[in-house]
Parts: sequence; C-alpha cells; structure tokens
Amino acid sequence: MGIAFLFGGTGGAVAAESQLYRWVDENGTVHFGDSVPPEYAKTERHIVNEHGISVDVLPAQKTTEQLAEQARLEALAEAEKRRADELEQRDNILLNTYLSIDEIEALRNRRKELLDGQIRVTEIYLANLREKLQKLQSDASRFQPYNSDPSAPPIHDWLAKELSNTLNSILVYEKTLDDTRVQQTEIVAKFEKDIDRFKYLKGLN
Repeated sequence: MGIAFLFGGTGGAVAAESQLYRWVDENGTVHFGDSVPPEYAKTERHIVNEHGISVDVLPAQKTTEQLAEQARLEALAEAEKRRADELEQRDNILLNTYLSIDEIEALRNRRKELLDGQIRVTEIYLANLREKLQKLQSDASRFQPYNSDPSAPPIHDWLAKELSNTLNSILVYEKTLDDTRVQQTEIVAKFEKDIDRFKYLKGLN
C-alpha cells in the first residue's frame, strides 16, 4: 500500500490552521492532504493531526440501497419505541387503576353482565320481529306477487311496506346482536390479558 501527499499553498508547506485529511484511492494508496480531490469527496475520509493520527472520521456517502435500509431500520426502531412507550403507559394505568385481581374480575363481570342484558333484550326483540314477520308473510300470501293465483288481488301498499320495514329491522338487530356478542368476547379477552399482566407486574405468577 503506497502513501501519497497532496498539499496546497506554496513550497508544499501546510499552514498551521489548515486541516489535514487522509483518504484511500481505488488502488489502495493512502493519501494525505489539506484538501480532498472531488472524486474522493464521497468516500470515507479521516481528519488527522500533524502526526497523521486520525482525530475524526467523515463517513462515506451512503448508496440509495444503504439509505433505504437505514430508513427501514430507523422506522422499525421508532415503531418498537412507540410499542414500548404504549406498554409502559398501559402498565401505569393498570397499576394506578386496580389494587387487586379481585377488582379487575369484578369490573369484568359487571361489563359482561351489562352486555348479557343487552343481548337478552335484543334476542327478545328479534323473536317478536320474527313472529311479526311470519304473520305478515301469512297475510301477504293471499295477495300477488306472493300468491300465484292470477285472480288474487295485488298486495296493499301498507302491507308491502310493513313487510319491508320488518325485514330491514330484523337485519339491523341481527347485526346488532352479532356485534354485541363480538364486543363481549373482546372485552372478556382484554380483561383476561389485564389480569395476566397485573399478575406479572405484581410478581404474582
């Protein structure tokens, strides 16, 4: 490996206040100088003292791929930090809200009972709607288009509208019932996770 020197100014002397650089070219030759040629401005360069000892490093300019990978890793690190911060915040809320597992279970049971009541009310209302629909369908069967008899009269507007409204109501309340059941399952699961986390934080496992 060769060594080459490149100095500006007169007589090859470097002024006391000048900064000295060290870089390596494509042939492996080490260069020293008070300025770096433009073609090596993007490579790794060292700032050295008067004894040629490195005192600082100017890193090489990253490629597009390296910059993309750096951005990806920084995004992952930021996401991980956010998750850690959120977990710490949830832990603090958990510890500041409850004194014991019994308190968590009591609140879980109250929430579940509340949703149980909503489910029962919705089921009863749905049963009534379905019974009403069955009666409306029986009434509508005497009219066209529900009766194939050509002499059957056309269905009354009010009956057709009542049929449509009842069907729509059934669909709405069926979805409400499904959503409430899902909500109940999710709430119970969340409380179970809170209980497990509370045990861990309190060293009760």
